[in-house]
Amino acid sequence: MIMPGGDSLSVHGTGGAIDAMVTALVDAAYDKKPEVRNIISSSLVDIGKQKPGMVLSSCHVYLKKHSKLQKDHRVVILQTMEKVIHETLSAIKSGLAAELVQLAAEEMTATKEVDPQWQTAASGVLVALGKKYCNEVMEEILKRFQPGTLPHFFTVQTMANLSTGNPFSFVPFLTAVLGTMLPMLGLAKHDNMKWVFSYALARFCESILHYVANIEDAPDQSVRKELYSSQIFSAYEIVYNMWLQSKEAKVL
Repeated sequence: MIMPGGDSLSVHGTGGAIDAMVTALVDAAYDKKPEVRNIISSSLVDIGKQKPGMVLSSCHVYLKKHSKLQKDHRVVILQTMEKVIHETLSAIKSGLAAELVQLAAEEMTATKEVDPQWQTAASGVLVALGKKYCNEVMEEILKRFQPGTLPHFFTVQTMANLSTGNPFSFVPFLTAVLGTMLPMLGLAKHDNMKWVFSYALARFCESILHYVANIEDAPDQSVRKELYSSQIFSAYEIVYNMWLQSKEAKVL
């Protein structure tokens, strides 16, 4: 049963009393007492294991309808969503997944400033969904990863974590990602951006090695390390010859 949530938003409800209960739990998720917050989150995850569509769509609708919601409350909801996704990914339908990907990407980049707790929670939702819906996640991420402009810190970190979370689906994007990233490296002036680019390069290398080491199970068995070696080499030339020359070894 689809329950209207305002505008075009909808909750994938059951039509039973549990629908209102889940909404009430989401509303109360940021209780003043940490132990109560943990109980509420655990309850939502337990219900989500049985009714993932209902719990996840309830969280989605709640966050969309409450744009001014306290950030800590948003974090709790996003963290709960990630836990439900980990437990039930195979049961999440593509339509709902697309809505959740868009929501999480918007949450992650809602502010240009780095807000680690909020943005880590949103990134976690994207990476969890990307283990099945990598194309949908990358489509949304690449909208925020455009040539000539430094991306959001967590846009890069999310791709890095996704690359090792689902190498078989991510590696086909690598040529395009590296082609866009290489010119960006020269634009990175602050330590945090240098660190996240270095982190991403390391994870990308891991994903390539995993792909090649398990090539018999890969969707494209023509992939070889050599396909990416020149781009990776060019990136590390910048890291070692430009960034480390200024005694910023901590970026590694």
